[in-house]
Amino acid sequence: MKKLAGFMMCAASAVLLSTLMPAQVSRDFLTSDEVAQVRLTQEPNARLKLYTEFARLRIDQIKQLLSKEKPGRSVFIHDLLDEYVKVIETIDVVTDDALKKTTALELGVKAVADAEEEMLAYLKKVEESEPSDLARYRFSLMTAIDTTEDSLESAREDLGSRKLNISAREQKEKKAREAELTPSELENERASQKKSEEDQQKQKKAPTLRRKGEVAPEKN
Repeated sequence: MKKLAGFMMCAASAVLLSTLMPAQVSRDFLTSDEVAQVRLTQEPNARLKLYTEFARLRIDQIKQLLSKEKPGRSVFIHDLLDEYVKVIETIDVVTDDALKKTTALELGVKAVADAEEEMLAYLKKVEESEPSDLARYRFSLMTAIDTTEDSLESAREDLGSRKLNISAREQKEKKAREAELTPSELENERASQKKSEEDQQKQKKAPTLRRKGEVAPEKN
């Protein structure tokens, strides 16, 4: 979040501008159809490509809105940029979760990197062109640019190194969290974690030499 830091001083102005816009109802960043597609797409590489298409769709919608000077378009651009950011953040979460499970992600991550490179170039072009209503969504645009830059940097990273970094980060966060607990709270948390791990082990199917569809003989 390099450039975004420079715009924190504009936060108060952004809040003021938001009061001039119609009140927006809190909503999900994916449509119901997109949610259904995600549920049907379990394989990590395919899911990454799917989220990439969702991000592209929002960029395409922004392009259409910016192609014509139209009153009120800034509200839609603002919302689309916010949705775009959440999609990109979700891509990073899906990638990190899959890497923790040692999933091969080369195809999915390459698709993400290629798309993000193009989308980042477009977002920067919007910034440079300074549309007449840019002030109404400048902060969201800068957030989108910074989020894409960070995600692209991660996508270009060696997957082995990225996995190690994820593990190191989680260990650091865990230690920081445990440092804030009292001895009794820490003991309870570790006991709960141990029980959870034991339950997961019990839920795993016992190994078997039977062929698929073959059932155990009935006991006399």
